[in-house]
Amino acid sequence: MKKYDAVIIGFGKGGKTLAGTLAANGKNVALIEKDADMYGGTCINVGCIPSKSFVTSAAFSAKLDSSFEEKAKLYRKAVEKKTRLTAALRDKNYHKVADLENADVYNGTASFLDSRHVAVALQGETLELEADQIFINTGARPFVPLIEGLSDSRRAYISETILSLEELPKRLVIIGGGYIGMEFASIYTNFGSKVTVIQDGEVFLPREDRDIADAVAESLKERGVRLLLSTKINSVRDEETETVVSVETPEGGEKISADAVLIATGRRPNVNDLNLDAAGVELTPRGAVKTDEFLETNVPGIYAMGDVVGGLQFTYISLDDFRIVKSQILGDKKRTIKNRGAVPYSVFLDPPFSRVGLSETEAAEQGYEYKIAKLPAAAIPKANVLGQKTGLLKAVIDTKTNEILGAHLFCAESHEMINLIKLAMDAHLPYTVLRDTIYTHPTMSEALNDLFNI
Repeated sequence: MKKYDAVIIGFGKGGKTLAGTLAANGKNVALIEKDADMYGGTCINVGCIPSKSFVTSAAFSAKLDSSFEEKAKLYRKAVEKKTRLTAALRDKNYHKVADLENADVYNGTASFLDSRHVAVALQGETLELEADQIFINTGARPFVPLIEGLSDSRRAYISETILSLEELPKRLVIIGGGYIGMEFASIYTNFGSKVTVIQDGEVFLPREDRDIADAVAESLKERGVRLLLSTKINSVRDEETETVVSVETPEGGEKISADAVLIATGRRPNVNDLNLDAAGVELTPRGAVKTDEFLETNVPGIYAMGDVVGGLQFTYISLDDFRIVKSQILGDKKRTIKNRGAVPYSVFLDPPFSRVGLSETEAAEQGYEYKIAKLPAAAIPKANVLGQKTGLLKAVIDTKTNEILGAHLFCAESHEMINLIKLAMDAHLPYTVLRDTIYTHPTMSEALNDLFNI
């Protein structure tokens, strides 16, 4: 048995950053990762970094007047580019921890023996590690629904595996109409695939206001994406040269042929191997590790960070989880999940959709007196320069305080613009500050002058 000050399970954003920080503060740290291809976590290996690499390559492809065969060559190059990028980042992240004098990296599967002891199943042996503090950062895994033939299909992929598919599918069926599904629909449409999205619910992007969701849906349809709502999938059946997805739409039964099927039906916390019962760690009703506002579990000394906690699954949330845990262990203990401020998110469509704070629907439900600011993307000079006039900008403003309650930006470069609005919200600035600020020209951010001119 080997004793450490801290044992961290999972090499994700929160875990690796915490390992480096604790080691820099003289703590002896063990970092356990069961998959050597996941050093650095989901984001850099199978999530945001490789997918955004594809977003960039696909956007270039969309601008070319070329055949499907030519686009398929660009797609193969995009796969190669992604592979090189993730390999380099994975190696860099591994050495950031492994090269530290007082940090050890173990490639094995961790499971709790009790609240202070963890077994690590390595190749050929099992080690026992002891620590006063243990941190769970094991992320989440894709959820595969129980659909006849789906799990056995050789042409079915999850978001983590489709980006390694070397041949561009002419026909792609996406199961799930959420944010991940829409992002991949946009990517593969830009590469030239014929994309069909199947969603069982009747409301497209139900978390968003209807004017924004309708704008996104219309944009996707104009680009050739077929959206099937209120549609049940009966079966997925592999044939010799294609896969047939049998569905029941509001108009009746239909068989959809596909060269690839993407399962984009959400993710679940990755806790299966941890043997949490042995440590007495509780889970939420949705299967996430239950924590308090300081990210400590019901067992003192055991913390959890990132996707395994549930909620919004973004790498920057995992990073902020690290900040909260650091505050508890090394700091003033003041940082919590309750004071992290507004959390923005972006969906990298073409153009991207970004949001922070409340929707108009949510503001009404919570009893706010509010006013709405709107601006079509086509009214923005820089959008015209970019040739990306599609989109709609919307903000919800508290009429009593003039503070911004939320913003929805469906336009070019919205993923950058939304951070300005988040900053204003966290600082409790009135919307007039953004309205009256001097921006460089021509830029997308100067659209805030006009958006907030109400």
